[in-house]
Amino acid sequence: MDEDDTITTTTATTNLVVPNPQAQAQTQTRRPRGFAAVAAGGASGNKGKKEREKEKERTKLRERHRRAITSRMLAGLRQYGNFPLPARADMNDVLAALAREAGWVVEADGTTYRQSPPTPAPAPAPAPAASQSQLPQLAAAFPVESPLSASASAMSLTHCSVKQTTLECSPSLLGIDDSLSPASLDSSVVIGERDREMDTKYTTAASASASPINSTSVQCRIELIQDIHSGEHGNDFTSTPYVPVYVKLPTGVVNNFCQLIDPEGVRQELSHLKSLNVDGVVIDCWWGIVEGWSPQKYVWSGYRDLFNIIQEFKLNLQVVMAFHEYGGNDSGDTLIALPQWVMEIGKDNPDIFFTDREGRRNPECLSWGIDKERVLKGRTAIEVYFDFMRSFRTEFDDLFAEGQISAVEIGLGASGELKYPSLSERMGWRYPGIGEFQCYDKYLQQSLCRASKLRGHSFWGKCPDNAGQYNSRPHETGFFCERGDYDSYYGRFFLHWYAQTLIDHADNVLSLANLAFEEVKIIIKVPAIHWWYKTASHAAELTAGFYNPTNQNGYSPVFEVLRKHSVTLKFVCLRLQVSDLENDEALADPEGLSWQVLNLAWDRGLTVAGENALSCYEREGYMRIVEMAKPRSDPDRRHFSFFVYQQPTPLVQGTICFSELDYFIKSMHGEIAGDLLP
Repeated sequence: MDEDDTITTTTATTNLVVPNPQAQAQTQTRRPRGFAAVAAGGASGNKGKKEREKEKERTKLRERHRRAITSRMLAGLRQYGNFPLPARADMNDVLAALAREAGWVVEADGTTYRQSPPTPAPAPAPAPAASQSQLPQLAAAFPVESPLSASASAMSLTHCSVKQTTLECSPSLLGIDDSLSPASLDSSVVIGERDREMDTKYTTAASASASPINSTSVQCRIELIQDIHSGEHGNDFTSTPYVPVYVKLPTGVVNNFCQLIDPEGVRQELSHLKSLNVDGVVIDCWWGIVEGWSPQKYVWSGYRDLFNIIQEFKLNLQVVMAFHEYGGNDSGDTLIALPQWVMEIGKDNPDIFFTDREGRRNPECLSWGIDKERVLKGRTAIEVYFDFMRSFRTEFDDLFAEGQISAVEIGLGASGELKYPSLSERMGWRYPGIGEFQCYDKYLQQSLCRASKLRGHSFWGKCPDNAGQYNSRPHETGFFCERGDYDSYYGRFFLHWYAQTLIDHADNVLSLANLAFEEVKIIIKVPAIHWWYKTASHAAELTAGFYNPTNQNGYSPVFEVLRKHSVTLKFVCLRLQVSDLENDEALADPEGLSWQVLNLAWDRGLTVAGENALSCYEREGYMRIVEMAKPRSDPDRRHFSFFVYQQPTPLVQGTICFSELDYFIKSMHGEIAGDLLP
């Protein structure tokens, strides 16, 4: 036995382990394992376990700290540097973005190389002559005062593509107000400023050398300017993503007794749509029709007949769970009210409906105050919605199994949109009024009182008394005017509670919708309230439930709930060409609102879709929608997952220009090329 080994002496009654003195120091540093660890138990074992647990916690804290720093760095790169980083970026994404900004090509597997510009001849000798022949065109497109060497032009290109992008996005350098969005800026001012800065940098770099212009650097500079001037693509959409187009069938094809009115007319309409190569249709399934007469008595016969006809044309189908009223504005439209048995309950208990400051009830939809109140024949509003959705899922299980029903949209408020009915024409509202708060029913009043007591200020349990009327202007009220009560301690408390009620309603309904429509795409429609967007208070958005003044981001908490339930956000694409009179009167900013909502939704990782407002059907309006659906200037090439086209009248009536609609659909599909333009 070697003297470095452990000497073990065994007796009849005990085992005595005698360590070698020379090896004792080494054995003390080793952690006991297996049975030795058990034998070594007691205080030393517990102490070692506690140390290991503490080390694990310290490691977790270090990792959280590292992730927090990384998150802030990525946010800064996106916000101030305009770097095309995905929602859950890592360091590989950062390196790839930096390399692409510097002019390199980074493939999906990480292969990185400098892309050479296309040359007309394989031999390098004619290159200088070709670059010289291109000087007049280059000078006209991008003025260069002195020639550049290869090294100088490469250096200035690096500054232009990486650092300059970060600096030029800073509002302080351009003298731009922070409250303005990039979409609201005059592009000619921004482009002119960029051109002057780039020319200055190239001229400075050119002073180091007087060699001929490097064709590679000039070509990269031209491509960079073309990327900035995204409008230069014109109406050529051949290289853009494919955005499916759905057409919403007119309301009224199924009557109030759930009967399909005109099957042959529906077939003729679907034949027109099929010839336009649409991807599918959208149908409203009205709660007031299906469960119209008795609670939990669902009649789906008319919708079954309609879906069978749609199936004949092999069109995809999206359905809307419509829990709101349709029509009722003395416009001659079809009136679809809430179920008759619900209206009967409302006669005895009118607080089930939203209520304004004067106590007038709005039966467009049920108040969110009864979401968890058993006032609907022993059921809560949430349970009523869930039973309706579950009945639809059971009735049309075959269509779900075949994949014909591709998505289900859940109505969450007035007009099927996630909003309070604060802008209701039946209550006298007209554009561009600010609307009224809709929280005066007893159930929401009780909720407000509870929230104020929890806040420690029970006297805050009341609604504002200086918020004006439906058609007031912000400056005419004490609550919404500049430095008004909306930004006081009480105002912030009230608006937070008001918006949180909207968010809680969405959360509650979507939780059950996911149970009813498991593994089915769910869609939520968000309104585009763009008037008074250029004021500090954003009054119309506040009364609708979106706490989005200039010092808040009211859409962020809403989108967090939508992301929690993995739903698709459908945003209304407005008519962006508003008259000067309307702009001056309402301080509207449709582009600014669209920029905020769409970019925030994409940054939150939401799937985004679009739907047109019933307003604009000419070529220019169509093209603006296409540019919004798949913006060519977006570095991440983000785009709508689909688009829903609302038609004011059926195609068979001939009031819509067939060729214009065909051109719009081909543009969304990416099939229109410059030589195909009419």
